[in-house]
Amino acid sequence: MHQPQFGKPSSGERLGRIKKSPHFKDGQFHNLSNTPALTEGTSYYRVLKEFFFLKSKRGTPGMALPSRTADLLHLDKEKDVLVWFGHSSYFMQIDGKRVLVDPVFSGSASPVKFTTRSFKGSDLYMAPAIPEIDYLFITHDHWDHLDYETIKKLKPKIKKVITGLGVGAHLEYWGYDKNIIIEKDWNEEVLLEEGFTLNTAPTRHFSGRGFKRNATLWMSYIFKTPSMNIFIGGDSGYDSHFTEIGKKFGPFDLAILENGQYDKNWKYIHMMPEEVVQAAQELKAKILLSVHWSKFSLSLHAWDEPMIRLIKEARRKGLPVLHPMIGELVYLKESSLF
Repeated sequence: MHQPQFGKPSSGERLGRIKKSPHFKDGQFHNLSNTPALTEGTSYYRVLKEFFFLKSKRGTPGMALPSRTADLLHLDKEKDVLVWFGHSSYFMQIDGKRVLVDPVFSGSASPVKFTTRSFKGSDLYMAPAIPEIDYLFITHDHWDHLDYETIKKLKPKIKKVITGLGVGAHLEYWGYDKNIIIEKDWNEEVLLEEGFTLNTAPTRHFSGRGFKRNATLWMSYIFKTPSMNIFIGGDSGYDSHFTEIGKKFGPFDLAILENGQYDKNWKYIHMMPEEVVQAAQELKAKILLSVHWSKFSLSLHAWDEPMIRLIKEARRKGLPVLHPMIGELVYLKESSLF
């Protein structure tokens, strides 16, 4: 637990700010609604039993995933593009700014390297393939979103980091300059640069890299550029916050929402695919990009079930879905879906 990849707890001025947050009480952050880690009637014993004995035989793909690569180091700065790396990691270049979200390129989503390995074909991009990044967004400090090895290797390329209260302690411990870290509570606004505005928003989840939970804050973001309005969603169970965000900040040109690693046993902290479609509609999204799947197996469902269910529901409700391959270069404003 004292190895550097576990990060560092907040102290001093940072801890003082955390304690002033209206969402911090009794030594930890809290969701807007009561959010049990497990569904009523479920026990950790039952969850472990099901995970080891009832996990889908199709929890991982039977072959390497179809994927593509692109030269991100020499992109035309005039092009607005998106590249999804699998799970919740993705790159965007919009209006000349380069954005990276929750990068995990180490091949694992665990402190123990031989566990929670990435699917074959999902590790096409490594830190050297990533260009200089204007804004690095970290939604929360779970291992499948904040990867020590990746973050360390990317450090020379990062101009600014946006994250939730407390997460900056990890980043500073890993060598990041505190002056480039923007560490925020929910419902705050930041003028990043002229024409680029950030608003922070809640999700319904939890945090923690070790035994102690909820010492750092989990986030979603409204990212406004001169030409687009994008919802960057972190992990979240379904709740009324999507409607509130949609009313205040929608409509969104693109909503990026987690879809995967769900289960009836922890329904409050991860949405079911049908709920993801509902959330996108409540956000007033023109199009949905589904992430948090197709790289790691962290639940009981088949690896491709999240997208099968989501597409079925999206078609039923008439919601356009962006469905790129891992590594595929998507030209946002040239897509017929926009």
